Amino acid sequence: MTLVGIGVLLIGIAFIVLAIFIGHVLNNLAGVLKGMDNTVQQLPKQLDDIFKETGNIINESNNTLVDVNDKLKQLSPLFYVMGDVGNVTRKFSSSLVDVTDSIKTKTEEGNEITEKKKLGGIYGTFALGYYWLKKRKQAKQDEGAFSNEYK
Repeated sequence: MTLVGIGVLLIGIAFIVLAIFIGHVLNNLAGVLKGMDNTVQQLPKQLDDIFKETGNIINESNNTLVDVNDKLKQLSPLFYVMGDVGNVTRKFSSSLVDVTDSIKTKTEEGNEITEKKKLGGIYGTFALGYYWLKKRKQAKQDEGAFSNEYK
């Protein structure tokens, strides 16, 4: 055998090994493509199920939204009443603040006048005397009623 024959024989053996390797790779690729074909064939059924469930979810969401809207319509008068009560309370408390400020101002003015004229002791004395007179008068009336009761 000549060198050319040996070279051709080696090329032939390499070609056979290469063909076997390529055949094996193509066989694996065919398996992958067959699996993809099965997946693609099942895809329309799965998509139909997904779309059906999505439609059900949208329908339930619409029903829930209608129910929430109905309940909000029923509660709206309550919110208006609570808002009105809040406004009335705010106005009432602001008027109380105004009255309190007015009384505070008048009291401060009265204290200033009392301090200026040194009338605090005189007013206190008159108030104490008036209180004793009322108590004394009450005691006499109680004593008279008590003595009339036992006669």
